[in-house]
Amino acid sequence: MQLNMTRGVTDISQRVYNLHMLVFWICVVIGVIVFSVMFWSILRHRKSRGVTPAKFHDNVKVEIAWTVIPFLILVAMAVPATTTLLKMDDTSDSDMSVLITGSQWRWHYSYLDYDIEYMSNLATPREQIYGRLPRTENYLLEVDRPLVIPTGKKVRFLITSDDVIHSWWVPEFAVKKDANPGYINEAWTRVDQPGIYRGQCAELCGRDHAFMPVVVIAKDPEDFEAWARSEEQRLADRRAEEERLLAMEMSKEELMEMGQQVHMSYCAACHQPNGQGVPGVFPGLVGQGIAVNDKTAHIDVVWNGVSGSAMQSFRNTLTMREIAAVVTYQRNAWGNNTGDVVQAADVHNFSQGNQ
Repeated sequence: MQLNMTRGVTDISQRVYNLHMLVFWICVVIGVIVFSVMFWSILRHRKSRGVTPAKFHDNVKVEIAWTVIPFLILVAMAVPATTTLLKMDDTSDSDMSVLITGSQWRWHYSYLDYDIEYMSNLATPREQIYGRLPRTENYLLEVDRPLVIPTGKKVRFLITSDDVIHSWWVPEFAVKKDANPGYINEAWTRVDQPGIYRGQCAELCGRDHAFMPVVVIAKDPEDFEAWARSEEQRLADRRAEEERLLAMEMSKEELMEMGQQVHMSYCAACHQPNGQGVPGVFPGLVGQGIAVNDKTAHIDVVWNGVSGSAMQSFRNTLTMREIAAVVTYQRNAWGNNTGDVVQAADVHNFSQGNQ
């Protein structure tokens, strides 16, 4: 039942809230004065009292008053508004930077001062979305990998998009910046207290717009550094494992099993579990299109996505082995039976040729 703007937890959010309340009360005072004079005039000078309307015009003093007074009111609002906006846009002297990339429909975080990057996906179970399970307190505001930042540090956000226009919004930070393809917008925050802060994509970015939340965890600097070292090690281990897997070949049965899991997790929402798609909206994969034609084109679509469509790039979301598995599955499931088997090395070779 919150009716007013969020106060927030940062200095900037407090400035924005105070500016909002200043303008609000100025508007309230103006409204009270104007409507009081209007209603008093209507009642005091109504025709039933026998009042004869005065006939006059061109009052210089009144003309000056209703020009000067609004000007002073606008100045009173413009000065604090300008200083707040300049402060919000000042990303200089930041302690660390995070590149935030919006994709339909998830966020990719890349720490420019650390060797850390990952995707953040909606974690709310589909059973809750479809009404099969009761909805929790943070319904549609849960992710598998939140953004983690240190407290007491100025964190600069570089915000862009892979496909359509998104908007990264965390109300308690007073940060809401559009993520535009081909452009980078800047924002920043400094959080003083550890905690979990939630937001959403604030731009109508497509069919699953409502399923693109933002979760930020602010940790003490010591805890953040420990987390960062752990994440860097995890990413290094993953890369080493991928290098090892590139030299290995999975059997078709193993690829089909993994590919089905990947398809159900990432592809079934559009192409449907049975591969039939949605006629006129999302293409089917059964006996048609890339699933039965050029294998390289199939890898290309999964790796790079399709510009101007809902088909996003999965190169930052899935491992090369997962991409190989889902391509193999889609080319052999539902009666397609192309017999094609794609290995992680094939995806790796394709990626090297598309750098």
